[in-house]
Amino acid sequence: MEFANMLARLKLASQFTLLLSLIFITGIGLGGFALSKAMEHKALAEMNARGQMAMQIVNSVSSYTSNDIAPLITQLVDPQTTFIPETIRSIAARRVFENFKTNWQYKDLIYKQATLNPTNLDDQADRFEAKLIERFESDRTLKTLSDFRSQAGEKLFYSAQPLTVTNSSCLLCHGKPDQAPKSHLQRYGKQNGYGWKLNQVVGTQIIYIPTSEVFANAHKALFLFISIFIGIFALVLVSINYLLKWRVIQPLKSMAQLAQTISRETVSANEVRDLERQGLTQIAQRTDELGQLGRVFQKMVREVCDREQQLSQQLQQLHVEIDRSKLIHEVAEITESDYFQRLQQTAKEIRQGSKEDEGDVATR
Repeated sequence: MEFANMLARLKLASQFTLLLSLIFITGIGLGGFALSKAMEHKALAEMNARGQMAMQIVNSVSSYTSNDIAPLITQLVDPQTTFIPETIRSIAARRVFENFKTNWQYKDLIYKQATLNPTNLDDQADRFEAKLIERFESDRTLKTLSDFRSQAGEKLFYSAQPLTVTNSSCLLCHGKPDQAPKSHLQRYGKQNGYGWKLNQVVGTQIIYIPTSEVFANAHKALFLFISIFIGIFALVLVSINYLLKWRVIQPLKSMAQLAQTISRETVSANEVRDLERQGLTQIAQRTDELGQLGRVFQKMVREVCDREQQLSQQLQQLHVEIDRSKLIHEVAEITESDYFQRLQQTAKEIRQGSKEDEGDVATR
């Protein structure tokens, strides 16, 4: 109610500006919030797609290494006496991934084959990764997990898949230590990376993507959109105010001034006609609704002027008739007075006396 009263006290242009500003602020708030969520969702989808693509490359390299490269090399070199890193799928996947990171689009990606009991202690799963492995172990239908985590004060997006022992050939190196190749034992020892079982979820393949750059790009896009939106609104607001002032308010002011002039008691018909020619003629030539209003107002002004002129003529004629009636009335009052009657009687007697004297003189 108070806002409505305050709005009613403002001028028309100020009302439009205030209402449009409120609509803009509300719109930019709601639109900015919705766009921010959309940008975050898009950034999340982008990170997830990058992580999935990197994971597919890693899995393809691992599968190619274990199915094609390793059998071929073992025919040439005895794995019992010679350790060949190229036949280890995890090592091959890690080296290919390092080459893959030379592309600037993927330079910040981190690949880890997090394992609860790894051969290489660099692959030891931390507490967060261990919980992911437990989820994969408890729910074998889970094929992938993705979300955010914080590490060393940095927010990371992760995409993880279960690392399951599906090939019995893996147990040659990770089964019992006394059955592992001698070259493998010489390199890694007998303490870690053994006791794996077939179809066991021993770890998780996980891709980490730093979110700072991705979200920074999303925020830049959001800021650019809001800046463009503000610029467009400012242009629209200035244009509306300009059109409102020169196409609506100024003609209405002219008609208001003319109506105020007509309402004065001392205005003459000539003054009204001069104002009508100055203010209404141009408005009445317009083809829009305001031009129609101007033509109706112009017709009304002319009718008022004609009636005012007729009324003035009638008043003048009435004044003349009133003066004549007043004169007749005054003359009647004089002639009907006793004094005038006596004067009239005296004059009559004088005229009669004069006639008698003239008659006597004539007889003599």
